[in-house]
Amino acid sequence: MAHAKGEYSPDYNEKHRDDSHFAGAGEPVEDDMSWGKYLATRITTLKPPMDKVENPLTLLRLLSTKQWLFFMCSFIAWTWDAFDFFTVSLTVTDLAKTFGKTNTQISWGITLVLMFRSVGAITFGLAADRWGRKWPFVVNNVLFIVLELGTGFCQTYKQFLAVRALFGVAMGGLYGNVAATALEDCPERARGLISGMLQQGYAFGYLLATAFARGLVNTTSHGWRPLFWFGAGPPVLIIAFRLMLPETDSYIERQRVRAAGNAGKTFIKEGKVALKRHWKLLIYMVLLMAGFNFMSHGSQDLYPTMLTNQYGFSANALTVTQVVANLGAMTGGTVIGYLSQMFGRRFSIISACILGGALLYPYCFVGNERVMAAAFFEQAAVQGAWGVIPIHLMELSPGSFRTFVVGTSYQLGNLVSSASSTIEATIGERFPLPPLVKEGKTTHRYAYGKVIAIFMGCVFAYVIVLTFLGPEYKGRSMGAAHDHDFEEATGRPIDDADHDGFEKRQDSDEDHISSSR
Repeated sequence: MAHAKGEYSPDYNEKHRDDSHFAGAGEPVEDDMSWGKYLATRITTLKPPMDKVENPLTLLRLLSTKQWLFFMCSFIAWTWDAFDFFTVSLTVTDLAKTFGKTNTQISWGITLVLMFRSVGAITFGLAADRWGRKWPFVVNNVLFIVLELGTGFCQTYKQFLAVRALFGVAMGGLYGNVAATALEDCPERARGLISGMLQQGYAFGYLLATAFARGLVNTTSHGWRPLFWFGAGPPVLIIAFRLMLPETDSYIERQRVRAAGNAGKTFIKEGKVALKRHWKLLIYMVLLMAGFNFMSHGSQDLYPTMLTNQYGFSANALTVTQVVANLGAMTGGTVIGYLSQMFGRRFSIISACILGGALLYPYCFVGNERVMAAAFFEQAAVQGAWGVIPIHLMELSPGSFRTFVVGTSYQLGNLVSSASSTIEATIGERFPLPPLVKEGKTTHRYAYGKVIAIFMGCVFAYVIVLTFLGPEYKGRSMGAAHDHDFEEATGRPIDDADHDGFEKRQDSDEDHISSSR
């Protein structure tokens, strides 16, 4: 049956879209597939596609100058987001003395950040998908400046909690935005590597926070405050960097089609289509991210306490071990993200979890400096699985709501897992060890290593099962021209005239690649 140009038809879509089957992952896209048929495909689609392994330097050269600038801006912003978050974690004792509270009470400042991150993900995610990536990103960073400065000037405990709660809103809004900015225009062959590199901005931010805390905390008469004042500075430069960059090509392409009608109504229609067609997938993504956040928090949050309380590590030994672990995290995230381009997203995540599970015994039960080797490789496995996540979530997400879906699923998963350290600490108190008596002071000790090992074993199993059961859309096109949901919402096919500009920009990028070789 023929259809006039501009008229939507499912038949047109199936004939013209080139991602109705994702060859890179072997995933069929069938909305009416039965549960039984779907489960029967879980083993066959897990088989690694074994795409050609390319030199990482060759893959990095695939990015045009503009794509590199998008990535660098996103990486720096994500790194400083982590820096600002860890400023409280690294100054808990000093904050407690200033406000006359216990360490546990100060930790509520961290908990509130985790709780309010979902609010930011929803608010800024919808804004970025509707009005573009740039200005929500700028507003996000303006809030970082105001709230980090505000934390440094807090005089009461209530002021501190209020400011950190608002900081949670700002922090929650950034992740989806940087993932979309860095990855939606990224060449398909380089996505895995760039995803792994982007995610490790979080570990790099922790390392920077640790280094600057050493230099700025308690080195002046202002105590801990200079660390927060310093943290408010770099976002000024990050804002200037982003203002010099345009919107992503993928967003411009969608906005051009929306502008042909009523942009606001079209955006609402896109949301209705996404919920109708993908509500089960959205629930799956939140459950998956809950497992991933349990994996990172469960392996990291109580680990310093285990080293000092159970094994008697000094402050210097603890710092060195934490730095080595984070170096492992950055290495693993980049390497496994890169390998996911050859082995597939699900296979790479499952393999990393199996490796992490195999290393739990030395990670939790070696009580001397040799544990650094185990910490390096354990965090390489944990963050290696995480390195696949930015691009995996981007490929799974409905095209019109990538920023919202990626950010919200990540932050809701974070909210669910926010009690990880509390759970481990509470259970750990049921396994007391002989107390340590030093200079007349008695320190109660607990077998935290046993609890972390059991807890993480359960989490790894959960993530493996959920990843095995879930879908994978490796190689999915990020453009509107191949988005069935977008065509249904606009009521017409996306013809050549609609995405000609996008194709020209891609051709320009290819010319850049050829000239650079």
